[in-house]
This record gives sequence, structure tokens and C-alpha cells, in this order.
Amino acid sequence: MHSLPIFVRLAGAPVIVIGTGEAAQAKRRLIERAGGLPVGRDDARADEARLAFVALEDGAAAETAAADLKARGLFVNVVDRPELCNFTTPAIVDRDPVLVAIGTGGASSGLAAALRQRLEDVLPTALGQLARGLQAARAAMRQRWPDGGERRRALSQALAPGGLLDPFGDTPDVAEWLESGHGAALAEIHCVSVSSPDPDLLTVRDARALGRADRIVHPSGTPPAILARARADAVRLELSPDTRAPDALGLTVLIRLDMPEP
Repeated sequence: MHSLPIFVRLAGAPVIVIGTGEAAQAKRRLIERAGGLPVGRDDARADEARLAFVALEDGAAAETAAADLKARGLFVNVVDRPELCNFTTPAIVDRDPVLVAIGTGGASSGLAAALRQRLEDVLPTALGQLARGLQAARAAMRQRWPDGGERRRALSQALAPGGLLDPFGDTPDVAEWLESGHGAALAEIHCVSVSSPDPDLLTVRDARALGRADRIVHPSGTPPAILARARADAVRLELSPDTRAPDALGLTVLIRLDMPEP
């Protein structure tokens, strides 16, 4: 990854905006929408700011402003000049509290916008309602599944395609799911045969299994792009002569390499 995607809570925090045109106004609206307070660099609260946006047409002036702000320890975004940025802003799909951010590292804001529009057409408007229902049910889920791994597997199973909480299904109901008695599978092993380093050639079933897996057992030389499709917190076990069979717990994905010799 070229950047670390994060979501920053502003909640009344000042954010410096330099510029007077439409691009600067767009950044001010974005900050306000996220609960922040846009301020000028000479504002009384400017010293509290940790983020800044520079929206100046003149390239030299933009570069000077960015250098000054960075020297003060701020993270800076310079509109239309990704080489001067140490953070970029994504295209956003808003299903409050669900946010989907699409970034290209400044390579093409037009591409990010096009992807955002596609996702706007696909993602249900009720996603936010489902997220709030899951938030309200946290205590009930902890009580039913005290073990964190079991709780995560139960939720993953419910949110999977065709599950009781499938986000693309008909009106998923969290209370109904909790009352249904459905739990998580105690053990599952899924085998993935990798014939290409291109993760787009994985079957849908294999890609979903990698995304849900608790553990990935893989041989040396497994393409990094394939392993990147797994959750970041999934345990990875590289096969070696002394590797023993994994205990039957949660979902384990076994990877087999069937790629031709280079």
C-alpha cells in the first residue's frame, strides 16, 4: 500500500484551510461535514490544528505554504499537487455511520470519483441502520459469545452472502438474528489452489474464504498479492517440514501452489 488508510475524528477540532476559491470552499465544506472547524493560518486556534489544506492556484505560493505548515508539524494536503501532500482525501460513499473511502494516492481523482459513483449505485441505503443495530447489540453479542474469536466468526457467518445479516439481503434484522439461535461454525478448513499470482483470478469462493480466515497455512513463495487478500490479523503459518496440522478451530485456509515454473 502506498498509504495507511485511516479515519480521523475531528469533532470541533480546528483545521487550517489556505485559499479563497471554490477548491478551498469545497475543503471547508468537507471539514464542517466531518464536524471540524475550518480556520485560517492566523486564526486564534490555528496553533491547535494538526491538519491543513492548501488550495492556491499559484504553484510557488502553494509549495511555500505547504513547506511552512509541514515545518510546524502539520499533515498537509495541497489541492491538485499530490507530490506536495503527506495526506490525501478520498472519494467518499456516506452511509452514516458506514463510510467507504476510495483513494488513488493522488494518481487520479477522476477515477476515484467514478468508483464512488458505482458504489453509490450498489451499496444499500440501509447499511447505516444495520451498523447502528450491530453497535446496539454489542453487549448482547458479548454475553452470547464471550470468546472474541467465536463472536467474530458468528458475525462473519451472519454477514456472509445469504446469511441472516447479509448487507445486500432483505431488511437484515440484528435482534432476529440473535434470537434465531444461529452460532458460528466451530471448525472449517478451506483449500485454495493458486495457479496465478494475480488475485483477481481467485474464485469468488476462495477470495471470500481468504477474507474470513482465522489462519492461513501457505507454502514459501506464495505470492504476496494473494496473502494480502486475507485479514491483516489472520495468523499466517508458512509450511515447513516440521509444520504440524493446525488445530480444528475457526476457519483455516490451506494454500496450494499450482503455478507453472518460471
